[in-house]
Amino acid sequence: MERGAATELLLVRHAPALTAGCLAGRRDVPADCSDRARFAALCNALGRLDVVVASPALRCRQTAGALWPGRDIDEYMDALWEQDFGEWEGKPYADLPDLGDMPTRSLANHRPAGGESFTDLFHRAGPVLRDLGQRSGRIAVVAHAGVVRAALALALGDVASGLRFEVAPLSVTTLRALPKASWSVVSVNRTFP
Repeated sequence: MERGAATELLLVRHAPALTAGCLAGRRDVPADCSDRARFAALCNALGRLDVVVASPALRCRQTAGALWPGRDIDEYMDALWEQDFGEWEGKPYADLPDLGDMPTRSLANHRPAGGESFTDLFHRAGPVLRDLGQRSGRIAVVAHAGVVRAALALALGDVASGLRFEVAPLSVTTLRALPKASWSVVSVNRTFP
């Protein structure tokens, strides 16, 4: 990449998590990496990468390994873990409280007992994402839906706005880091057959 060119962050959400119908934020559950054709299409779409970083979660490590067999991950970053849902971790989705009517800003600040809010996640992951944006080249980040939303919130300059995005498993969201700490959203939630 030429000097002064923008850095691309290619945020890849991990493959479908095998959660048995229960919430798994910080629970370390495996991923379903069986769809080899989809992994090949995604790897081809991502193209040449200068750096690959990932959350240390098993589902992210497995996804990265299925995308780039034989390639070492440049760094596993604890700040890229999914949101800690505290007492909600491991509960069936049907047993979780319905927060659908909560205003977005309140939802961003809502902290389950013993866990963290989306705002907490943003303040944990945001500095790492900013630092990655200061590097040069094309950087793949294999992480969780919450981290992708935090990156979008960073690009938009508003924490709560990140919660307005859906992030599918094995999707790619691309951000371009521009001079003076500004960002461009190139694409969101792209999936490949």
